[in-house]
Amino acid sequence: MSTKSYREAIKDAIAQEMRLDDTVVVIGEDQRGGHGGHQPEVEALGGVLGVTKGLWTEFGSERVIDTPITESAIIGMAAGAAATGLRPVAELMFMDFFGVAFDGIYNQAAKFRYMFGGKAKAPLVVRGMVGAGFSAAGQHSQSPYHIFASVPGLKVVVPSTPYDAKGLLIASIRDDDPVMFCENKILYDMKGEVPDEPYTIPLGVANYTREGEDVAIIALGSLVHQANAAADRLAKDGITCDVIDPRTISPLDETAILESVAATGRVVIVDESAARCGFAHDVAALIASKGFDYLRAPIELVLPPHTPVPFSPALEKLWLPDAAKIEAAARKLMGA
Repeated sequence: MSTKSYREAIKDAIAQEMRLDDTVVVIGEDQRGGHGGHQPEVEALGGVLGVTKGLWTEFGSERVIDTPITESAIIGMAAGAAATGLRPVAELMFMDFFGVAFDGIYNQAAKFRYMFGGKAKAPLVVRGMVGAGFSAAGQHSQSPYHIFASVPGLKVVVPSTPYDAKGLLIASIRDDDPVMFCENKILYDMKGEVPDEPYTIPLGVANYTREGEDVAIIALGSLVHQANAAADRLAKDGITCDVIDPRTISPLDETAILESVAATGRVVIVDESAARCGFAHDVAALIASKGFDYLRAPIELVLPPHTPVPFSPALEKLWLPDAAKIEAAARKLMGA
C-alpha cells in the first residue's frame, strides 16, 4: 500500500495492465509529443496533464501511439483495434470533445457486440477529463457522462478517489465492452492509500462513504467530497447521512440506492452534469418508480443552472453544487 495521487493511480493501472497483457495499447494526443517531444533525450509528455508520462519510455511507440488533434481518428483507431483483438485505452483529453468523435462510440463500438450476435466484442476504454472548478470555460469544463449513459452498450465510470480510480480502471480495461472512463480533473492531485499490486473494483457496485439514518445523499466524482463535507456539518446538529457514491452510472447499483432510500426516507441527489435530463433525474425517476413508498419527503436535487459553465471564477463558484448547497437541501428535508 502506498500513498498515491488520483493521477498516479490512473497511470499505475494502465502500466500494470500493459505489463500483464501485450494487447493493451494507449492511443491519444501528446502521448509522445508536446514541447521537446521530438528530441530523444526529452521524456514524452504523457497527455495534456501528464497522466501517462513515462509509459512511452517503458513501452515504446508501438504500444503508446501519439496522434494528431483529431478525436474522430483517435476513437476510430481505438474502435477498430478493439474489434480486431487489442485492448486500447484511448485518451480524449477533455470529454467535452466527444461530439466530434461520437459516431465511432455511439454507432460503432457500443453496437459491435449486439450487431454481431455476441460474436464480436469491443474491449475499449475511452479516458477523458470532466468537471468544472478550474475556470476552464464552457468547452473544457463539462461533465457529459449522462449522455454516455443513455447509449445502450456503453459502460460509464466516474471515480472519486485514487483507490477507486485504479481499481475501476483495471476492471474497465479487462472488460469486453466499451467503457467511458470520466476523470474529474479537480481530483488529479488528491492523494489516498492505493495498493501497489493490481486489483479490480466491479463495475456496477456503489460505495457508501458514510452511513446514517436521516438523509441519503447521492453524489458522483468530486461532489462525493462535497457531500461528505455537508454530512460532517449536519452531524454536528444530530442529522446523520448516508453518502452513496455510485462509482459507475451504467451499470447503476440500483439496489444500494433503494436500500438507502428505504433506510432514510429522505434523498438529496447531487450532480454537475446537467440541469435537465441528467444523472440526477435518472436516479430520481428510479426512486419514484421503485422506492416511492419509502419516501417521507420530496426528493431534493442539487444541480447547476441550465447554462454553459461560466469562465468567471466567481460565477463558476456560484454555478457549481457545493457542500453548503447540499447541507441546505438536507436541512430542508429535515425541516431544520
